Amino acid sequence: MAAKGSISVNTENIFPIIKKFLYSDHDIFLRELVANAVDATQKLQKLASMGEYDQEMSDVTIQVDVDKDNKTISITDRGIGMTEEEVEKYINQVAFSGATEFVEKFKDIDTSTIIGKFGLGFYSAFMVADNVEVITKSYKDAPAVKWTCDGSTEYEISESDKAERGTTIVLHVNEDSEEFVDEFRLRQILNRYSKYMPIPIQVGEDKRTEKEGEGDDAKDVEIVEPHIINKSEPIWAKDPKSLTDEDYLNFYKELYPMSEEPMFWIHLNVDFPFELTGILYFPKVKEDVTPHKDKIQLYSRQVFITDNVEEIMPEFLRLMHGVIDSPDIPLNVSRSYLQSDANVKKISSYVTRKVADKLNSLYKNDRENFEKKWESIGLFVKYGMMTDEKFYDKAKKFCLLESLDGKLYNFEEYKEHVKALQVDKNNKSVFLYASDQGTQDSYIQAAQKKGYDVLKMDTLIDSHFISNTEHKFEDITMKRIDSDTVNNLIETDEKNESVLTEEESNKLVDIFKRALGNDKLEPKVEAMTADELPVLITKPEFMRRMEEMAAMQGGMGAMFGGMGGGDTITINGNSEFVSRILKEEKEEEQDKLVKHAYDLAKLTQGNLKGADLTSFINRSLELI
Repeated sequence: MAAKGSISVNTENIFPIIKKFLYSDHDIFLRELVANAVDATQKLQKLASMGEYDQEMSDVTIQVDVDKDNKTISITDRGIGMTEEEVEKYINQVAFSGATEFVEKFKDIDTSTIIGKFGLGFYSAFMVADNVEVITKSYKDAPAVKWTCDGSTEYEISESDKAERGTTIVLHVNEDSEEFVDEFRLRQILNRYSKYMPIPIQVGEDKRTEKEGEGDDAKDVEIVEPHIINKSEPIWAKDPKSLTDEDYLNFYKELYPMSEEPMFWIHLNVDFPFELTGILYFPKVKEDVTPHKDKIQLYSRQVFITDNVEEIMPEFLRLMHGVIDSPDIPLNVSRSYLQSDANVKKISSYVTRKVADKLNSLYKNDRENFEKKWESIGLFVKYGMMTDEKFYDKAKKFCLLESLDGKLYNFEEYKEHVKALQVDKNNKSVFLYASDQGTQDSYIQAAQKKGYDVLKMDTLIDSHFISNTEHKFEDITMKRIDSDTVNNLIETDEKNESVLTEEESNKLVDIFKRALGNDKLEPKVEAMTADELPVLITKPEFMRRMEEMAAMQGGMGAMFGGMGGGDTITINGNSEFVSRILKEEKEEEQDKLVKHAYDLAKLTQGNLKGADLTSFINRSLELI
């Protein structure tokens, strides 16, 4: 006997609310309904394993069928099914006080105890259907029932002649959603969301032709096989002890077919205080430190949720690739939910810790291999240290600095390495570094002649990392090799003796100002070694850092670049070439020598180009 009733909601607008707020993508309906079918099947398998269901399970494949003529989509499972009472409980009694409360309450509702998760996920069917039928028969000894609803709050429930255990949901697809009445389209959706689900999902059949028999008697035979979406169990759900390196690499190729092999990986597995499994891979990071939104896939019980993990993973971890699966994250979540959820924050902290522990373990147990991979690991570690305090606390022990001779040191090792010559009068270790060995070679050689060690710091993020390092390590200061004359890079109380008198030094400054034709320049004379360049152009460390960081951020860089100031011109008072300038009596010849010394300084920085370079070459020929 058929019965009619009203779904227990206090608003006529429940379905528009579902369509507008609950789901951002309409193809989610298929994920939800298939997930319900999988849960219903697993529930029955659990009862069977407990001895509470002793009948034949037979084939539990979930079938997704399309009828183009009638514009219907059917999802059929052989799971636990529902009685009429359970249909009333889990489908009809969506009892919320109003539209706003409905949307708000959904994000916190625990649907894991609902048979087959019928409820709000089920109502996603009305995103694409004008009319929905549910034909279900419980595993219990109860009559089958049919529930129908046209998208209003009115429904009808009646007896059904369904003989097999399980549930079939029939969607009568509306005109706006006819794109989904297509088998290939449904396969696409399920390949995205459901290819790792634990119960087989069939969408149609695959046909192929094979030869049967031999020679002239051979005939073409058509082979028809079910098209199963999910053919393999995801390796993140397996025991790591049962997996080989080849298993992990094959899975990586499956996820990212066009990528280079990863350097190494972490298999995540935790069941308290939250559940989490997954595999995170360390790709070969070069100059690109832009987090990719589609490289880490988030699942909930093997159901794909999103590949945008911005609210779950710290920024630097989004450089990694892989999969995270946690049932503690609902299938349908908003950004605000992720930002405020306690479990999400715990997951983020846990993953950060596991990544740091993995790197620390590699560093301690196989430092040689760790150093070989440092070019890629280094960008990742430095980025993490700058952006995540918890990671910084662990990473400072295994973060490495590379000397120009190729040797690698951690911070404490490097302080010990340079303590003999590179500690200033304030008792700070001075780490000298080069950002461009080609253009800074003369400065590097001058430093190395004094016995100084120079670090290689030429990656995209090193300018930020250097400032971050000084902020964190109060006993370290870092200076670029061309930020001052070699004698002033490390401030001490020792000074070189000058061969010039004060009067000669002042005269020299006036000669340079006149010869260079720029009254705004403020050359200074300094006592350096005789074999150093006659003139050096340097930029104070603080000014250069401001320019570099502003340039990376865009607009401000142009402003700093346009100021044209900041360069320091230092005249080597002990240079024989400078003595020659002083001794020259003809202004014209003096000017020529000054310009030559100045152009030589510009040349060492790679800043002498065009007509200025041509003049320098012609002048060199005259002076030879």
